[in-house]
Amino acid sequence: MAKLYFYYSAMNAGKTTLLLQSAWNYRERGMRPLLFSPTLDDRYAVGRITSRIGLHADAQAFTAETDLLHAVHSELEQDPVHCVLVDECQFLSREQVYQLSEVVDQLNIPVLCFGLRTDFQGELFSGSKHLLAWADELQELKTICHTGRKATMVVRVDEHGYALREGSQVEIGGNERYVSVSRKEFKAVFAGGKRVKFIEPPEAEDPPEPEILL
Repeated sequence: MAKLYFYYSAMNAGKTTLLLQSAWNYRERGMRPLLFSPTLDDRYAVGRITSRIGLHADAQAFTAETDLLHAVHSELEQDPVHCVLVDECQFLSREQVYQLSEVVDQLNIPVLCFGLRTDFQGELFSGSKHLLAWADELQELKTICHTGRKATMVVRVDEHGYALREGSQVEIGGNERYVSVSRKEFKAVFAGGKRVKFIEPPEAEDPPEPEILL
């Protein structure tokens, strides 16, 4: 029986890599996944999902006005769809989360959504809020704060590492940095004025072959 899944975490926990692995697994078995990506996320290209380790795949770009249930129906008129995968699902609207639940309930197609839970102020994104309420299964993907604790929050900082407390919920392509931190560190940085410690990523290596998830 199909289900609506919500995979959530702080940043840099491998959400996009897991999504692309899942899509690869479906294709390897001769099945057709349908991928969606928000137009808001144009870091690489609109309609393209790219992970930090170099994996990528084309996707249907959606806006806040896109009817995702209608989009899936349109694809079904051409070929079967065996799974729907949504990247950066925190940007979904309430109506779109409901539409994805209808993909599951009406069409019996599993839907896997991947995204952040909270924004840089510690508030739930709209898409995440409704997925937490309506998803059949929730799974947290874990990553680590520079303190060694589990990172559950995201803080937006300037070039000196100090928290930016105001601004729009979505900022893509600016000079700010987003850092995954523990709740304790979030309170110290966001409310306490502490400077966050940057951890530079290692030099990029050739991406590994995707594993088969059984």
